[in-house]
Parts: sequence; structure tokens; C-alpha cells
Amino acid sequence: MKKILGLGNALIDLIFKIENDEWLTRFGLPKGSMTLVDEEKARIILNLTQKLDKEIAAGGSASNTINGLARLGVKCGYIGKIGKDEYGEHFSREMSSNHIEPNLLFGESQTGTAIALLSPDAERTFATYLGAAIELNADDLRDELFKGYNYFHIEGYLVQNHELIQKAVQLAKKNGLIVSIDMASFNVVEANIDFLTDIIENYIDIVFANEEEAKAFTGKNPKEALNIIATKCEIAVVKIGKDGSLIKRGNEIIHVEGIKAIPRDTTGAGDLYASGFLYGLTKGYDLELSGKIGSLLGGKVIEVYGARLSEEKWMDIMESIKELTS
Repeated sequence: MKKILGLGNALIDLIFKIENDEWLTRFGLPKGSMTLVDEEKARIILNLTQKLDKEIAAGGSASNTINGLARLGVKCGYIGKIGKDEYGEHFSREMSSNHIEPNLLFGESQTGTAIALLSPDAERTFATYLGAAIELNADDLRDELFKGYNYFHIEGYLVQNHELIQKAVQLAKKNGLIVSIDMASFNVVEANIDFLTDIIENYIDIVFANEEEAKAFTGKNPKEALNIIATKCEIAVVKIGKDGSLIKRGNEIIHVEGIKAIPRDTTGAGDLYASGFLYGLTKGYDLELSGKIGSLLGGKVIEVYGARLSEEKWMDIMESIKELTS
């Protein structure tokens, strides 16, 4: 059985439903983006939103993807850094309960938080205080952490730490792993485009991007962006919201339709798409079937608040996968 290792910011998601986008203007947050904030600004936002409805769950892009894969029955591990606090215990406990090997280190700061502000149109905007997560560094990565795995999945938010990512992909390739990256946020792509281009061309096999991230990376529309990204890696995936996804490998181009869904919250949609797609690859499925499983998971998660699905939802998903693969 194929095994997948994830590397990401170990965060606790705090999801708030806001009444209108004036909240975003008040906090200076571009809608749909991930903006890094310091501890003081995070505290201010939490104080002002404390009366709003809130959901709490272990989060971070790669964590969401790895949790999704684990729920599909894939053996997984995860590398991240947490604080010695209640949120850190919550994160570790949730990983272990999903049978994920938690390679978690302790930092000096408190566990990081991703404050997700959910707009009425279901778009989410993140104000992220990285806390202990940002203390993860290249020296924390050891050769043995990568042994026994077949795939290595990185969240794009980490590309701001060039030394960490450089060592991670080098160790992954040294140990023969297939490497995938989710570009994660258009503003992160814009701020790190040269470095991102270099590691994709030299180390990355699979690239996941939504249309905003693909445009930030190439300056082109989704179809043109797909073609450009595909010249730099083996498999390029551009997600186009309700219209599904575009996938390219070599001369093979596939358009996978999105599933019908009633969106409540887009948190985790791209992360769970990656879960489904990578699951398909580990099972030896072709690109189209892998994309369909990705669309299935991405569509199901936008119908709930947050990036975690109920047992009932997972049962429905497994039944749907059986139908797709029969």
C-alpha cells in the first residue's frame, strides 16, 4: 500500500461566519486570501469576533489533505510544529485519532491559529498567526522522516520559508518520493514566484492550483496557465470552482466536471480535492478518475462549515467512490 507524508503549518482553524465583507475591510484582509498576522492582530480579530458563531478544528492546508487521505484508508504521516498548549494537544489528538503518524515537534510559541472569516457567499478569508508553526525549520528535517513513504505533499504556504522547502524537497527526492505541492494562496504565489518556479521545475511532480493562484503564477487564464505549469512538472491541476478542474500530463488534457453542491463554506475545498486526486494516484487510477474523486471530496466539503466531514458524509463518499470505480 502506498504511503503519503505531509509537511505543513500545524494550525488550529477558528472559523467565524461574518455578516458582510466590511469585516474584511476593517481588518485589512483581501477577500479570499491568506494574510499572515502577528499575535497582537490575531488577538484583536478574535476579540472583535468573539460573539460570532465559531467552529474549531485542527487545520492547515497539508493537514487537511492528509486527514482526508487517512479517512480514505491511505497510510499517512505528517510533519509540523505545535506549542505546548491546549490547541497543540487538540491538534496531536486529532491526528492520532485518524491513524496518522504525527511527527510533531514542539516550538517556543503557542500553537498557531488560522482565523477563517466566512463571507455570506461562502468565500473564506484567512488571517493566520503561525505561532509555533513558523518555528519549523530546515534543521528539524531528518532523512529518516522520509523513509517508507511513496508520496510527499507540501502546502504552498510554506514556500515563504525557502530553506525549509529546499531541504524538504531534496530529502524527498533523495528517498525516491513523488512530490506534490498545493499553491495555497495567490498572494503567497505572487510574493515567492521566482523561488516557486525554481522548485517546481527541479523537484515537484504534481502541482495543484486554483484559477487565482494559476493566474498569479503565469499571468494567464486557466487553460493557458495549465499549459504553462504542465511544462514545469509531470502533472498540472488547475481547479476552476464549480466548473471542476483541468488536468494535464504531457499531451493528455482532461476537464473534470464539478459535482452539484450547495456551498456553505469553501474552507478545505482545494485541500480535499488534493486528497481525492492523490488517493486515485495511489490506487493506480487514471487522471480522469482521480480528478473525479478529487471533485467529489472538494464538492462535499463545501457543503459543511470547516474542513472536517462527518462520519455520515464519509460513508456517502465511500459509496460514491465505489460507484465511480465499478
